[in-house]
Amino acid sequence: MGKETGFLELDRSDRTYLDPAERLKNYKEFVVPLPAEKLAAQASRCMNCGIPYCHNGCPVNNLIPDWNHLVYEGDWKNALDVLHSTNNFPEFTGRVCPAPCEASCTLNIVDQPVTIKSIECAIVDRGWQEGWIKPQVPHKQTGKCVAVVGSGPAGLACAQQLARAGHAVTVFEKNDRIGGLLRYGIPDFKMEKQLINRRCVQMEAEGVTFKTSAEVGVEVSFKALRENFDAVVLAGGAEEPRMLDIPGGELPGVRLAMEFLTQQNKRVAGDDEVRAAPRGSLTATGKHVIVIGGGDTGSDCVGTSNRQGAASVTQLEIMPRPPEKEDKALTWPDWPLKLRTSSSHEEGVERDWSVLAKRVIGEGDQVTGLECVRVEWVGGQMQEVPGSAFVLQADLILLAMGFTGPRKRGLLDRAGVALDARGNVAANTQDYATSEAAVFACGDMRRGQSLVVWAIREGRQAARSVDLALMGATTLPR
Repeated sequence: MGKETGFLELDRSDRTYLDPAERLKNYKEFVVPLPAEKLAAQASRCMNCGIPYCHNGCPVNNLIPDWNHLVYEGDWKNALDVLHSTNNFPEFTGRVCPAPCEASCTLNIVDQPVTIKSIECAIVDRGWQEGWIKPQVPHKQTGKCVAVVGSGPAGLACAQQLARAGHAVTVFEKNDRIGGLLRYGIPDFKMEKQLINRRCVQMEAEGVTFKTSAEVGVEVSFKALRENFDAVVLAGGAEEPRMLDIPGGELPGVRLAMEFLTQQNKRVAGDDEVRAAPRGSLTATGKHVIVIGGGDTGSDCVGTSNRQGAASVTQLEIMPRPPEKEDKALTWPDWPLKLRTSSSHEEGVERDWSVLAKRVIGEGDQVTGLECVRVEWVGGQMQEVPGSAFVLQADLILLAMGFTGPRKRGLLDRAGVALDARGNVAANTQDYATSEAAVFACGDMRRGQSLVVWAIREGRQAARSVDLALMGATTLPR
């Protein structure tokens, strides 16, 4: 414990944002980091609890009190080593993780949790600035080779761990760049993509081979992977979108959130955003935009629409408006249901809850509006409120209603692995083995749509299981 009275003497202080008028001009990150001395002071607030609930709140079980103490002591390099012992990519989670660790912090009982996420991000950012983060090349090779299908956070974490264990690892990615939804689903203003690029350079130096534009089950035969690799890890994510099956939903102005976000990320990267987009270029410029779905993806659509110069942005959610503040006695240290306002929401949006879309209104092929009705939830069942129908003006409707599981066509059709009741690849969290010998699964493809931090956890744990299966023993952490 760095300072026994730190939590008594200091209030919580966190990173700030650039003014919306400034940050809406571009797609760069806009978080203003805290200076080192203020971060050390915030780290001193950590109580080093006898039972550190933050460990359980964090899916990768980060050793949070340990690196808080080291930051308070000014020992940033050792803090980085402790951080990396549980998390391969803290610069990703330090930017896009919703920080369930902070919800579990003992100080959150009084709404003053330690600024864990900001400290985590500062540690790894300083590690890159100081040149402390270098490739960890294995001392010897095992002679075993592993194929990892998918280069999202689960696939990358799994590949890096296996390469460091001495296996020859090849990552197959269907897109033209590495990163999965980290690359194309998260806007650059939340996480700039050079962060992925430099990790790829590190991983290549550690022995990982990346093959892009290589969709397994389409361009690459799954049978060939089984024949040429000692093990295969399925880490392809959960990309089957939940669709809007209502009259008018087929109009060209009704588009998937991932199509919208991917195109903009390609523009920022200087790529041809429509090369793989059969429905053509998509922007919100000058349009009245409705985003259906109240989660993070919907929020990302809001921020992107505002940067593109939308005439208006409205976000609809079918569930009731959450409470402003949770009941700590009922929820802590678990993740609470409460109203969450993102930086994108603060940039300008009309938000509405308990709204069901009923019909897309159009003139010819052009979307002109969305007919909606208000709903209420009675005994867990949704009921339409009589006489509550209304129409919203719309030129573009973006569907951000989540994902129903992994895509079946292509990879899973060829792999022949058993699926669970939800349509995900069936594999447990003990060995991550599928129904097919030497085939493993992890991340969203196994657990369904989830967080980046859960994907990293599963990738690391799957790597350990693969190493154990191949070698009979393993030194990789679980």
